[in-house]
Amino acid sequence: WRRIEKFPGVPDMTYVSRLVASSHDKGTVYAAFDNHKMGDFAPYLLRSDDEGRTWRSIAGDLPKRGTVYALAEDPVDGKLLFAGNEFGLFFTKDGGNRWIALKGGLPTIEVRDLAIQKRENDLVAATFGRGFYVLDDYTPLRGATSEMLEKEAVLFPVKPARVTMPKAPLGLPGKAFQGDAFYAAPNPPFGAVFTYYLKEELKTRKEARHEREKKIDKEGGDMPFASLSDLRAETAEEEPSLIFTITDSDGNVVRRLTAKGEKGVHRIAWDLRYPAAVPTSLKPPSADPFAPPPTGPMVVPGRYTVALAKRVEGKLVPVGEPRTFEASGVGTIPEKDRAALLAFELKTARLQRAVRGAGEVVDEVHERLEHIKRSLLDTPGKDTASLGADARAIEERLRDIDTKLRGDRVAARYEMPTAPSITDRVEGIVGTQWTATSAPTGTSVDAYSIAADDFGAQLAALRTLVGKDLKALEDKMEGAGAPYTPGRLPDWKKE
Repeated sequence: WRRIEKFPGVPDMTYVSRLVASSHDKGTVYAAFDNHKMGDFAPYLLRSDDEGRTWRSIAGDLPKRGTVYALAEDPVDGKLLFAGNEFGLFFTKDGGNRWIALKGGLPTIEVRDLAIQKRENDLVAATFGRGFYVLDDYTPLRGATSEMLEKEAVLFPVKPARVTMPKAPLGLPGKAFQGDAFYAAPNPPFGAVFTYYLKEELKTRKEARHEREKKIDKEGGDMPFASLSDLRAETAEEEPSLIFTITDSDGNVVRRLTAKGEKGVHRIAWDLRYPAAVPTSLKPPSADPFAPPPTGPMVVPGRYTVALAKRVEGKLVPVGEPRTFEASGVGTIPEKDRAALLAFELKTARLQRAVRGAGEVVDEVHERLEHIKRSLLDTPGKDTASLGADARAIEERLRDIDTKLRGDRVAARYEMPTAPSITDRVEGIVGTQWTATSAPTGTSVDAYSIAADDFGAQLAALRTLVGKDLKALEDKMEGAGAPYTPGRLPDWKKE
């Protein structure tokens, strides 16, 4: 041991808040000092490269009245340091000359302790408010440079993902019903996490115009009026967004994700699944905790690539460099059988897409028939009774198709036994196979075969009903001068 008499720039009798030995050089050590009890809130942060013989300040441009309480050194990059002070968390890429605040949801609060989880590259911060905050996978900070951040957009390297099934406890989102009185912090996003940087926000035409007008107003210039064509273009414009396209090793598109074009560093997670084969809806997803969100089949382990593009005014423009990453497998099925498993799940998803779509068509046709029956009551002329009979005959056939497609709802309402419908068999496969890591059971294989055979016949019947018989009825209604009904384009000639 050797007594160190003096630290340059640090008042005598100052409390040493932290000592950290470097993991890169045995002669390097860091020291932080706390002198706030003497009314001195300066950030005292020093480094020695000769085992404490001489010291130099690395406080750089840290806040002038922010006492430093904690320090951590990146185990890979010796110039990447993290400091916790009175106002939060800061990092430096150059060993302490320039410090940058780390936000991302961290409040303005004293960061009293720091620790690095080396395996996952996570940074853990403990605060004066008795809270813990975790920055998951901070590796993008290692590769970030000032030159990189001058680019329009950057997609950072992607951490390897694990193909496994996350737990789904029964309960509210993020919290199970059993033990719900205990505090539980949210887990990191499951799957592959993409970290990206956008230099400037993607603005709409209207936002860009407002920004120009603010600048003109500030400079005292003459304010131009927006033309009618410009206002129309603003009204019709699609909101700008970012598109992440994930492809497999063969170049096939697996998934597309969208994000808002907000400035700065952000993250988005891919759940390692194909898209759900359900009808497209513009309504927000159900908030029912007992109804899991629709999902697609899980991908097989392998190599994947994500590419970033911006969509502005409906045009897709690639930005940044694509990143390739690995998805490793965890499960009970042998490697050689995983491709066969995915093939079964994908063909089931294609059947699910068609079955669910046919169900939507049944509902839409039923709605059209309700309009037709009402329209015929308001149609002048003598021969509307026969058209009403045709509509009711089509409606009866539609009910028969719907019963085979989605089950006998009347019998189910009165708790009578019902045979499995086509939809029951398909959703039964999805409900079991989509959350399994084993080969499909014989029951699932048989269910697919039965559902596929039955659906082929019902789809043909539905196609005839909609494309031929309903169309013929609507043509007759148009000839009879019936009021408009959904799905029917009016026929008119100048008289």
